[in-house]
Amino acid sequence: MASYADRLHDRILIKGTPVVVGIDPRWDLLPEAVQIASAGSSGTIQERTASAFETFGKLLIDVVAPLVPAVKPQVAFFEQLGVAGCRALHAVMRYARQAGLIVIADAKRGDIGSTAEAYADAWLAGEDPEAAAWPADALTVNPWLGRDSLEPFVSCARSRGAGVYVLVRTSNPGAADFQDRPTSDGPLFECVAQVVRELAAAECGSHQYGPVGAVVGATWPDQLKTLRQQLPRVPLLIPGYGSQGSSASQCAAAFDDAGLGALINNSRAINFAWLHKPWSDQFDAHHWQDAVQAATRAMIADLALHTSASQLRPAGSRTPS
Repeated sequence: MASYADRLHDRILIKGTPVVVGIDPRWDLLPEAVQIASAGSSGTIQERTASAFETFGKLLIDVVAPLVPAVKPQVAFFEQLGVAGCRALHAVMRYARQAGLIVIADAKRGDIGSTAEAYADAWLAGEDPEAAAWPADALTVNPWLGRDSLEPFVSCARSRGAGVYVLVRTSNPGAADFQDRPTSDGPLFECVAQVVRELAAAECGSHQYGPVGAVVGATWPDQLKTLRQQLPRVPLLIPGYGSQGSSASQCAAAFDDAGLGALINNSRAINFAWLHKPWSDQFDAHHWQDAVQAATRAMIADLALHTSASQLRPAGSRTPS
């Protein structure tokens, strides 16, 4: 069975970029054509909205699948629509897997004992999308309940070739309220990082990276640099680029010298690119997919210019060994 890190890095090398595109559908921001198409369908408001979210997600995947290695559906936007939203989420995730993308479910699950085992069993399909109810390659996990709340996810990831990304230093301003609280061993987020490091070290074997990853926001570049040093064998998932204001240079510390070891997420600034400059000057809602493509390509180029992602080359352009 191929490990999660190996499968992820294969995709990164094939596409030549570490960009992951979030899928964050919001009704009021959807292209008018997508809204109108769903409004004409039968069913409840939740069912019609879910239909629009599914359509938008699939059309977004059509654009980004040739360009990036992974997508990250935000589960909450689908869950708010109940059963219909969950069906739409499942369809979008399956569509992404069929398009050859790594799928990271951003669900931030976390619990203890048999409950944690049930969450892991439900979400972590790993290499085989049929191995779980939800066809995710990887899942974001909340560590608040402690090490024993993480171990069931790690165990399931190991057995299925899946990955887990533990929330360590999140990108939101309020992260400092708890994550920066001092302890005898340093800030609380560094204590979480130490547990992640220990779990990762037990899983890596002879590989540089294993299935245990960490979420670290690019909005905290100093902490990101510190955590990269503390977590040398941990793949990082980096939110904060784009709408949250972080730049490519602030993400640079996340990568190793080969341009691997991290994924940089961008959600709203790509999903709804045609609503924001500079793309709003070039594209309207009728050409929203062109704006998505342009924004994605611009991010790819930006990371290549300012980080060691410049060392990545799409498979077709790499020099044969």
